Amino acid sequence: MSEKEENFYLIRSDFLPDSMRKTLEVKELLARGKVASVFEAVKQVGLSRSAFYKYRDAIYPFKRVMNERIITLFFHLDDRAGALSNLLTTVAEAGGNILTIHQTIPLQGKANVTLSLNVEEMQVEIEKLMVMIKNIPSIEKVEILSAGG
Repeated sequence: MSEKEENFYLIRSDFLPDSMRKTLEVKELLARGKVASVFEAVKQVGLSRSAFYKYRDAIYPFKRVMNERIITLFFHLDDRAGALSNLLTTVAEAGGNILTIHQTIPLQGKANVTLSLNVEEMQVEIEKLMVMIKNIPSIEKVEILSAGG
């Protein structure tokens, strides 16, 4: 776990900046299947894709966070065939529900990967999942970026 302690705040929706409010709208459109892609959703609500990607893992409706246990994990992943697949399979076998995946373009043989997971129905403890992930040969680093719910 990182040294930096994360703080969370409960804030009324009318105080949110437009970009955060619109990010929630995009997430809702995507979750309900009202649009086929992020591009279509951000266009519909009038938000840039970069703003959506900036805020999507940082803002959730209060009711949803209270009903779910969401964690965000960060990895250094070797740039080799099957590496991401092995990671996702391990998470799925543990019962983690993957909400978002973000992978950077590999540089110097490594890619950064961030996963947001709903762990509410996971069959193993988070600590056990971390051990399972650390045992994957293509994973160099694992950190919990945030945990809530």
